[in-house]
Amino acid sequence: MPLSEHEQRLLEQIERALVDDDPKFASSVRTGDRRNKARRKLQLGALLVLVGLAVLVGGAVAESVPLGVLGFLVAFAGAALGVLHYRGATGAVEVSDGPAGPRGSTAAGRGGRGGRKQPMKSRLEERFRRRYDQ
Repeated sequence: MPLSEHEQRLLEQIERALVDDDPKFASSVRTGDRRNKARRKLQLGALLVLVGLAVLVGGAVAESVPLGVLGFLVAFAGAALGVLHYRGATGAVEVSDGPAGPRGSTAAGRGGRGGRKQPMKSRLEERFRRRYDQ
């Protein structure tokens, strides 16, 4: 959803204030894209998985248990690196229904409240509109 003119002006004012207050931090934030770093780590993880599998197969062919274990550990480390940075690299958002975890699509089917809860994004947008309308 695009920003309104008022929101764009506010964002520009915040950016100018940030540059005035701390130009060094503002330039580091402006140039650094978190997704690029996460994508690089995701690619490194995929490469480690491939190298680890190759070493694992090489250890099996050479009948070397330590080499096989090393290959497994490298592949596991690559998979862990990829899993940890997947959300940051792709911008994927996990869906949860709060601290208790997902319990179903409606509370009415479980004996809870009869109505559905409004999505968090809608509530925040409504709260934002109310704040600036006042």
